[in-house]
Amino acid sequence: MQFLDINDKDFDARFSAVLGRGEETGREVEEVVKGIIADVRERGDAALLDYTRRFDRLEADSISALQVTEEEFNDAFARVADEEIAALKLAVERVARFHEKQKEETWLSTEESDILLGQMVTPLERVGIYVPGGKASYPSSVIMNAVPARVAGVGEVIMVAPTPGGEINPHVLVAARLSGVDKIFRIGGSQAVAALAYGTATVPRVDKITGPGNIYVATAKKLVFGAVGIDMIAGPSEILVISDGSGNPVHVAADLLSQAEHDELASSILITTDRVFGERVAAEVERQLQQLKRQAIARASWEKYGAVIVAGSLDEAIAFSNRIAPEHLELAVANPFEILPQIRNAGAIFLGHFTPEAAGDYLAGPNHTLPTGGTARFFSPLSVDDFVKKSSIVYFSAAGLQRLGPDIVRIAGVEGLEAHGKSVSIRLK
Repeated sequence: MQFLDINDKDFDARFSAVLGRGEETGREVEEVVKGIIADVRERGDAALLDYTRRFDRLEADSISALQVTEEEFNDAFARVADEEIAALKLAVERVARFHEKQKEETWLSTEESDILLGQMVTPLERVGIYVPGGKASYPSSVIMNAVPARVAGVGEVIMVAPTPGGEINPHVLVAARLSGVDKIFRIGGSQAVAALAYGTATVPRVDKITGPGNIYVATAKKLVFGAVGIDMIAGPSEILVISDGSGNPVHVAADLLSQAEHDELASSILITTDRVFGERVAAEVERQLQQLKRQAIARASWEKYGAVIVAGSLDEAIAFSNRIAPEHLELAVANPFEILPQIRNAGAIFLGHFTPEAAGDYLAGPNHTLPTGGTARFFSPLSVDDFVKKSSIVYFSAAGLQRLGPDIVRIAGVEGLEAHGKSVSIRLK
């Protein structure tokens, strides 16, 4: 962990290691993924079975055998405690309620009596959601990807998830059923992305793929974009806490570790105007690390990509935040609403001393699939908009074309596109 002063001459150089974190999508990874995608496109189900056997140690005679059955769903509900099912239901309800407010309707404008213009909003027919396996199971990721798709009106939601050894977390299955997932296949990695993008005999082709994954999944999503839509290229998790020293260092330390425990590449940063407060938070992080079951992961993240930064003022802290555009931003200050208008770049913003980032991860309502690695400068959280497409509507009456047609012809002439102009002028006669 680095303890830095934002006004030190070597600040940018020392902080660059944190900004440059993450696995690079190098040529080697990209070549491997290209090969897998090409193989899945050529051999379909047979290739998926080979990769599932190789990477997930899971034998199957067909991809159909890798699809989760109704009996498995029922068994999952029997294995999960009632209070946990209730908590997942609450999360689904709250996430759905929030995303309902994002819906846009088709609209038509009749401002001109002889011309009708508008926009038609249409849900995607079929989407694929990728849910990570491996180090942890994430029922919340199922909810955050499937629920907005359902709210948008998507016709079918296909889920893929790697299941090493064939085991699939029962909480993930419960979340999938509550969120309206239609089918689940036990396949993961770049081969699952390829199957969703191009389709196989068993896995249906989708219109869009959403959800986070490792470097191979992220690279595959980047490579299939164009053949299919994607949400974003998500990197390791990150949190930035802005503090004026008015909060509880125990709480701030816990919030920093809530991201550090995700994986070794996660980044947790505190920027504070109070050096003593920063020192207390750093000491508290060390104390709490001793109590974590995922201590090895959290410690690796904190020691390599964690930082406590001392700023001369809140304005300096805010300018720093806007520069790095964090995925999660906590405004742990006395008057968070006062500085909120100054925040320009952040995936999600958590205000005050009693709004931990984890509330947003699970059931506050907004989506937890957020832009990382500074992409909050131009990307937004996953939303209903990701699961619809919009078509322009244009209607000219004969009178409307007579009124505007001559100018259309003139512009076509300026561009030297004779046939364009003629398609209008021929109607004006």
